[in-house]
Amino acid sequence: MQFNMSTASCLLTVLFLLLSVVGFCHGGVTSSYVRKAEGSSDLPKEAFPPPPGFNAPEQVHITQGDRGGRGVIISWVTPLMRHPNFVPYWAAEGKLKNYKLTAPAKITSYRYFNYTSGYIHHATIKRLEYDTKYFYEIGIGVCARLFHFRTPPKVGPDVPYTFGIMGDLGQTINSNETLEHYISNPTAQTMLFAGDLSYADDHPYHDNERWDTWGRFIEKSAAYQPWIWTAGNHELDFAPEIQEYVPFKPYMNRYHVPYRSSQSTSPLWYSIKRASAHIIVLSSYSAYGKYTPQYTWLKQELTKVNRAETPWLIVLLHSPWYNSNNYHFMEGESMRVAFESWFVESKVDIVLAGHVHAYERSERISNVRYNITDGLSTPIKDQSAPIYITIGDGGNIEGIANSFTDPQPSYSAFREASFGHATLAIKNRTHAHYTWHRNQDSNAVAADSLWLYNRHYYPVEELSH
Repeated sequence: MQFNMSTASCLLTVLFLLLSVVGFCHGGVTSSYVRKAEGSSDLPKEAFPPPPGFNAPEQVHITQGDRGGRGVIISWVTPLMRHPNFVPYWAAEGKLKNYKLTAPAKITSYRYFNYTSGYIHHATIKRLEYDTKYFYEIGIGVCARLFHFRTPPKVGPDVPYTFGIMGDLGQTINSNETLEHYISNPTAQTMLFAGDLSYADDHPYHDNERWDTWGRFIEKSAAYQPWIWTAGNHELDFAPEIQEYVPFKPYMNRYHVPYRSSQSTSPLWYSIKRASAHIIVLSSYSAYGKYTPQYTWLKQELTKVNRAETPWLIVLLHSPWYNSNNYHFMEGESMRVAFESWFVESKVDIVLAGHVHAYERSERISNVRYNITDGLSTPIKDQSAPIYITIGDGGNIEGIANSFTDPQPSYSAFREASFGHATLAIKNRTHAHYTWHRNQDSNAVAADSLWLYNRHYYPVEELSH
């Protein structure tokens, strides 16, 4: 058979296209690192003792208290008495250095089956100075406890800022490794937490003392930098078998968020602006169908995102939309179908999820073409789409999710069945550096890293390294 140059050129073109298709039909990297899959028991309650002293305040944690970063919600528990129900605070620097003010606290408590909580205090401080270190003191006399935090810089398009990222933490030996590893990483300034906190519901009768021990456990970080909360399935605590019919009861009593400042009707979905990021928190376990409150709120919220002010658009939810692990496979599918087209249209930069107890990072892909009649049901590369990070690898009692699908699908860029945390260092309106750190490595080592390019200002395809 004779071949001319034109025929050869056509064959080479076809071969190139076939190789391109084959290349995308296989996924990215499945890490060769293998963590042992044995389970991990919760640390004994005695590992998390209350602070010394009568009625000493405990379980101290902070989160953002307003829309733009000048507010802080300070929360704590007193086990025996309602007082002290205020918090003194003062700037450690600037023109108001050491000038003390006080903020009153609202007090709540709850009963859950055979458990009665202590007095849970939430004090909201507003109109703080940007980028300023503050001290605050909880308790009086010998029981007084001193903490500090730094407010973020003023919201702006080129403000550098570093977020920590974690999910599905629990309170095991592995959890402690993750938290200690995170604390030893000095760069992160605020934690983006993707849900599943204490895992109290994994114990008989949803042992709510495990909410207390978890609050003491995370205090060494959460009392000094804001944790931005997302509710997961282990926050539901819906247990009709023990006559507990109110979902999210312990979580919503203990962890307050500034949902009203973003016109949300529920603390389970809300948004904040911090430095150069607009952060949206959604609830995977609340109604999100058409015309529900969460659906209506998100539709309106996305129209309020001002990329000239906050170039980086980050979404937190719990159940991942793209996941190549057999554990919880496609559990987030109905939410993806409801909202993915909005995310692509809005050019969301990154979506953070937990739920699956492993680590995975996706390509920028979408499946908004999905049409069951025409058979269009495969994700495709889409440079207007987010990168999806599954980071449910905090180290909880349920152990590692080590059953990845094979072959690795095209949408998966990197995956590893291990425990760890991540950081997102925003540099300016165009560039951010993302790193994931497994617990077994020193903080100088990034097991996975990527330069992220902003979808609004610099929508260029990223290259993993």
